Amino acid sequence: MAKDAHTSDDYIRPLRRLLSALFIILLFGIFILWRIDSPRVERVRAQLVDRVVPSFEWALVPVTKTVDMVENFQSYSRIYEQNQELRRELRQMQAWKEAALQLEQKNAKLLDLNNVQLDPKYTYVTGVVMADSGSPFRQSVLLNVGSRDGILDGWATMDGIGLVGRISGLGENTARVVLLTDSNSRLPVTIQPSGQRAILSGDNTARPPLEFIESLELVRPGDRVVSSGDGGVFPSGLVIGQVALGADRRLRVVLAADYERLDYLRVLRSLEGERITDPGSLIVPEAPLSATAEPAGASNG
Repeated sequence: MAKDAHTSDDYIRPLRRLLSALFIILLFGIFILWRIDSPRVERVRAQLVDRVVPSFEWALVPVTKTVDMVENFQSYSRIYEQNQELRRELRQMQAWKEAALQLEQKNAKLLDLNNVQLDPKYTYVTGVVMADSGSPFRQSVLLNVGSRDGILDGWATMDGIGLVGRISGLGENTARVVLLTDSNSRLPVTIQPSGQRAILSGDNTARPPLEFIESLELVRPGDRVVSSGDGGVFPSGLVIGQVALGADRRLRVVLAADYERLDYLRVLRSLEGERITDPGSLIVPEAPLSATAEPAGASNG
């Protein structure tokens, strides 16, 4: 076995030396061929390039693919960065959109407050709703106007469309408004066009019921409900809502005011009615009897 290994080495080493020498001679010949400046050699070089170089396209394929992959990766990186930038801008635009919608809603409500036609004898103070009670058993909101603004307890409040409630609780800078939906609220109303009188009773729901209706058969769903002014609590003719038939088969009122978005409220200044201190001033004085008897006596004479 050792002899066989020695024999194989004896053949491999000379062959390796021979191949190395041939390779060196080939390289040296190519070098000389490329360095010779002769037209004939130039033609040989051109023919050699034409035959050999096109056949090396397969060797350039991995390099070309690698370059394309690098360029595609760089392009993907740029697209990813642009996508992230667009996402950030989209989030900013959504925030601006939300702010714009809120401003649009507030602007629309302020325009409603300005466009509502009220009796010229009523003036008003507009306040911003600061907070609500947050209790299912009490329906009220807090305004940023109070006694310093000339507000009095019991005055009516409206949003841009309809009646909301009345002032119940007054501070120097704040006022609490008890809504029509509160269980403690009782309001005399008039149902139009029949002119029937009723009481709107709050029950802590969005559609308070109508009670003590004079003639129930004259009232229909869709009839208009306004304040009657009875009792002197609220002015008459203020819009409240429309009659609707509830699920419990009771007549209820769909309130005109948007109770889910109470941002601004208008407090109506109610003028105090004239107080009569002298009952006799209401009775027309009768003519004296002497004055009526003298003409009769004179005619007899």
